[in-house]
Amino acid sequence: MMTRPLKTALVCAALGLASHTALALESDASQPIEIAADQLDLDDKAGTAVYTGDVDMQQGSMQLTAARVEIQRNAQGEVSTVTAHGSDGERAYLEQKPAPDEPVAKGWGDTVIYHAAERRVELIDHAELHQAGDTFNGAYVEYFLDRQEVHARSDNDGKGDQRVRMTLTPRDSE
Repeated sequence: MMTRPLKTALVCAALGLASHTALALESDASQPIEIAADQLDLDDKAGTAVYTGDVDMQQGSMQLTAARVEIQRNAQGEVSTVTAHGSDGERAYLEQKPAPDEPVAKGWGDTVIYHAAERRVELIDHAELHQAGDTFNGAYVEYFLDRQEVHARSDNDGKGDQRVRMTLTPRDSE
């Protein structure tokens, strides 16, 4: 289903993505990253890679889809941020298994930013997070993977036009 051109694979290897993207499951970080897109613009000196056009990125339990994905790496060559943008009414989408015994967490936003070192995800504008049966909606939703902590706000730019909404599902008491 997903194709991976040789050039994209070589670029991923050059960026050191496979070994430095800290993801929720320990095994995810050791998995190869596969990215398919219509176009790639790489600036190795600046430490950036920009994928555009129906981008599909996968590593272990993590999957990211968006119209545009920008990957920034730090001076040590490690991935520092992955920024995904939706377009034409379609939001960027990220899913990941936070722990072996936890269900997959799913998030949507016009913009999705993954901060690798902090293991933190920002869902910005038309944000939605589904985590362990609970849902969180608002203009801005922030999710800390390790702590499984969520912060939501009704505004992203001070306008307060998207109320925070939550649906909390009772946990089974077994």
